[in-house]
Amino acid sequence: MSVSPAIEDEAVETAELFRALADPARVRIVTAIAAAAEPLCACKFNDLLGLSQPTVSHHLKKLTEAGLLEREQRGKWAYFALRRDAVEKLAAVADLNPACC
Repeated sequence: MSVSPAIEDEAVETAELFRALADPARVRIVTAIAAAAEPLCACKFNDLLGLSQPTVSHHLKKLTEAGLLEREQRGKWAYFALRRDAVEKLAAVADLNPACC
């Protein structure tokens, strides 16, 4: 049985999302953003994570490049929000019913 290219592409994209979350600091970033009522400033994560600004920037960049976060520049600060389509994709995989297959 062969897998269609569209299904294979979707699997690769979804794996990239999970790969981006394979670091505890990134999971904490996503959790904090998910709990916030509005986009969070990058400046909030240094104290929240106990990490240096360059390390926080690295994690935010990885999450943005993977498609999990949206970045909005406001003056000198960047604000981050979750991309709902990415969250829905992760939720769909995590919500698989193992009894179905």
